[in-house]
Amino acid sequence: MPGTVGRVPTPAGPVPGAAAPGDATVAGRQWGETTLGPYESWDPAVRAAADVVLASPAPMALHLGDQLLLLYNEAYADLIGDRHPRAMGRPAAEVFAEVWQHPGVGEVVEHTYRTGEPFLEKEIPLPLHRAGGGLEQAVYTRACSPVRDSLGRVAGVLSVVAETSPATRQLQGLSDFAAALSGTLTLDDVARVALRYAITSFDADRVSFAVDEGGSGGGWRMVRRVRGELVDEADERLPPLWRRGSTDWSAPAVVCARTGRASFSDDGQPLREIAVDRHDQKVRALAAVPLRASVVRGALTVGYRSPHVWSAPERALLAASAELVGQATERARRFETQHGTAQLLQRSMLPENLPGLPRLRIAARYDPGVDGNAAGGDFYDAFVLPTGDLGVVLGDVAGHDVQAAARMGQVRAALRALALNDARPDQVLTGLDRLVSSLGAEAGTHELFVTVAFGVIDVDREQLTLASAGHPAPLIRRCSPDGAPGASFVDVPSGAPLGVGYRPGTRTVQFSPGDTLLLFSDGVVERRWQGLSHGLARLAESVAMAPSGDPRSLCAVASAAVPGATEDDVAVLAVEYALRPSRSARMEVPAEPTAPSRVRHWMTAQLTEWQVAESVIGSAVLCTSELTTNALLHAGTAARVEVDLSPERLLVSVADSGSRGTVTRARTETLSSRGRGLGLIEELSDAWGTDPTVRGSTVWFEILLPPA
Repeated sequence: MPGTVGRVPTPAGPVPGAAAPGDATVAGRQWGETTLGPYESWDPAVRAAADVVLASPAPMALHLGDQLLLLYNEAYADLIGDRHPRAMGRPAAEVFAEVWQHPGVGEVVEHTYRTGEPFLEKEIPLPLHRAGGGLEQAVYTRACSPVRDSLGRVAGVLSVVAETSPATRQLQGLSDFAAALSGTLTLDDVARVALRYAITSFDADRVSFAVDEGGSGGGWRMVRRVRGELVDEADERLPPLWRRGSTDWSAPAVVCARTGRASFSDDGQPLREIAVDRHDQKVRALAAVPLRASVVRGALTVGYRSPHVWSAPERALLAASAELVGQATERARRFETQHGTAQLLQRSMLPENLPGLPRLRIAARYDPGVDGNAAGGDFYDAFVLPTGDLGVVLGDVAGHDVQAAARMGQVRAALRALALNDARPDQVLTGLDRLVSSLGAEAGTHELFVTVAFGVIDVDREQLTLASAGHPAPLIRRCSPDGAPGASFVDVPSGAPLGVGYRPGTRTVQFSPGDTLLLFSDGVVERRWQGLSHGLARLAESVAMAPSGDPRSLCAVASAAVPGATEDDVAVLAVEYALRPSRSARMEVPAEPTAPSRVRHWMTAQLTEWQVAESVIGSAVLCTSELTTNALLHAGTAARVEVDLSPERLLVSVADSGSRGTVTRARTETLSSRGRGLGLIEELSDAWGTDPTVRGSTVWFEILLPPA
């Protein structure tokens, strides 16, 4: 097609936004100097299109002729910033030279011009100049249509560009937000998702989430997030930092939740009365929206450090977001109530403390399955026998309900009673088989299955005697003479589960200093769509490659050895026969701001007395201080620091006694940063992890010691 625009010598009519009729300029451009020729010579249909473009309040542009010369209106001029007015009448490829070749930019216009096919694209990012220079990435809806002359030939392309408003983009992101909330289980999960969404979707400086305490005294708890705050994967492993307040707390989020009325502050100091640091003090504009939930009371707030007028779309988006958060919060409250009851029942039937022996170090770990609402039948135990030997057991009662947990308690108690009378493993399981059969007959069911592995460790003889009733074979991690560790399963006769015809059988193997025994439930190795042999191989490989044979570390390694979610509970018990006795010490830490400092002094003195290398002391003291800080912030209760030193490693654990206490107020400079602390622990320790306990949680770390 020639580079003209359907030239027909027709008198020109008035052009809106242009000079008076007869003037050679249109929108300030001398078109006679271009390949299109004077405006008066253009085809009437093309001039009519130009009239529409120049008169329209929406951003529109014409790309005319083979060179796609630009003619546009004032609204489009606002979009392209300081490219105007030089862009008028110039080839679009020159005007947008830095982006024209990007996918979806120039090729779209050129395709429509060549083929006459219209084009519509929603949510396309286009980098356009703004006033003041520079490129700004924005999202637009763009339509390209062919402009034809009086003979039906394509003479150019009409481009209509509308920037998608932030509120529109935010509304479109609600579906992603709802999907993320649907995967939350606890209030901590809801808080993480809600704060992450609010601060990014609204591009806010500060966001917060408040919720009532339910049946725990009528108070409130609130968690916030600040722009630029370090939140990474390690940080997400620990609960959010909740602040707690009384029923009459004056925080805007709490007032909003209590009254059920939204509030919007465009400019001022809305957080002046409750500010805890400079982040709160700098907030000038704040919106607080109630959750609108039927059972739970709560609110979501979004704040900015500069004045901000809350538009109607923003208010609608906030209301919709808060409603989604309210629904997720109610689900989480129900889950936590059921989960807490089930887990309290489960853990109350497990030993709260495992025995401490000079040469045997013991640790256990229990994690509920995916559901987490039902009490399971997995159990473990370790106890000293009258002979001085150690009895260890791990079993699984079929079922995931209160009845299964109750039967688990009966089986565990009976096993200990039988072992204290006659510790031979085969005789213990034979007596236990009769009990399980009796319980099944009493309940009128033949579906009471119990698998169990029971062993006796004789330290003096360096022997382990095991018996199993349908349970996975235990694993032993051994150190060869050259120091290279290996792991192998004990070839113990498995037999049938208890209650369905157990036949006694035992196996005695060597258990020497440096070895670690690992008993585990099938939830450790079984995964859907994977064979059992694959899980067992992954477990053996992970245990063999563990940095040490420390039982607490091996429990964590075993729990994470096989990737993928499991619907079953996970129970692990590990016993290490130490090469030499270890030294241990503990400190009770009060719930007060000076506690981390006291822990640092105590740790330094204790490790110095034990002649630990200074480099290890520095790392251990810093990590312990961080864990103590986290325990005080998250639980608000007293904590316990335990230190265990062996010739191979230093193990430190910090245990709290709950997660629903009142958080102690402390100055910001007194308590260190969560993200920084966890990053330090990752960097300075050889292994670390968290273990749930009967009344709280334990966070631990291990540092391997250099050879003497």
